[in-house]
Amino acid sequence: MTLPTVMRAVLLTGNGGFEKLEYRDDVPVPLAGAGEVLIKIAAAGVNNTDINTRIGWYSKAVAEATEVGGASGIAGAENDGWSGVAFHFPRIQGADACGRIVAVGEGVAASRIGSRVLVEPVFRAEGAALASAIYFGSEIDGAFAEYAVAPSRHAHAVDCAWSDAELASIPCAYSAAENMLTRAGLAAGETVLVTGASGGVGSSAVQLAKRRGARVIGVAGADKAAAVRAIGADRTIDRGADLLNELGRESVEVVIDVVGGSQFDELLQLLKRGGRYAVAGAIAGPIVSLDLRTLYLKDLRLLGCTVIEPTVFPNLVSYIERGEIRPLVAATYPLNEIVAAQQAFLEKAHIGKIVLLV
Repeated sequence: MTLPTVMRAVLLTGNGGFEKLEYRDDVPVPLAGAGEVLIKIAAAGVNNTDINTRIGWYSKAVAEATEVGGASGIAGAENDGWSGVAFHFPRIQGADACGRIVAVGEGVAASRIGSRVLVEPVFRAEGAALASAIYFGSEIDGAFAEYAVAPSRHAHAVDCAWSDAELASIPCAYSAAENMLTRAGLAAGETVLVTGASGGVGSSAVQLAKRRGARVIGVAGADKAAAVRAIGADRTIDRGADLLNELGRESVEVVIDVVGGSQFDELLQLLKRGGRYAVAGAIAGPIVSLDLRTLYLKDLRLLGCTVIEPTVFPNLVSYIERGEIRPLVAATYPLNEIVAAQQAFLEKAHIGKIVLLV
């Protein structure tokens, strides 16, 4: 197979608004190095992290909620990525990738060519330290392009009848959700509260927690409550409601949080003694108030979750192939309409994932 030398891709040229997203048709096709594969991208999901990176939200200089500056950028933000190190432009973003392997680098079996794969978006060598992790679409180029390179060990073959868009809804959101549930050790029969339950990570967590046999309470807007119950929530609570009044103190074993902000203290009060709080986002704001007495007198565990555990992605692939989870694709857009896709994402009117077809 003869591969092209240039491709269509979206380049992020700096921190700021939508004007920093540049769609081009003359970007060099990357080459697979040792231990790597070249993937022809079929579909790529849109995530909060794409927008957070574009607007500079990961900068420690920023205290606002993630929606602030989504269109125009955040003044004073620095170009930090997920890892907290300087972010280099231009960058092809996109943490979610579904596609087929079209070439392999040194040390990778040629038999991998043609495989349909999902890319595990956090790259870390086997047994390596957390600090060594790099992020697809952040520290290295990602899926908002016709072709992308990934380590062979992070390109997972998947055998299912799902569409490309459905598969592309999985990597970032579902791995984040499964990682939080894994770190928190959620067990059958326990009660878990999921914030942001209608979003990509939240809706994934609802499904994955229900799969584990937990009792699931989802926090979502009233207009999305029925849809959240349809994917597995036993109960929904309206976003903005008084959680303590609705549920009572010490009423849940686990909290899965992607919202943060002013409700943080309430969430800790909801936890039973010995409860676990896992977080992988802060869309309502990253700066919270913590009463250390709540933490230590209740023997709570607070778990930050970014680098995924080694078992998480293989488990997700097995859930897909056994039909134990189902994708939620809210809408699809062609790659060259990435601005429209991000605008729709920021409106938060959807349930599940918005996906770019490459």
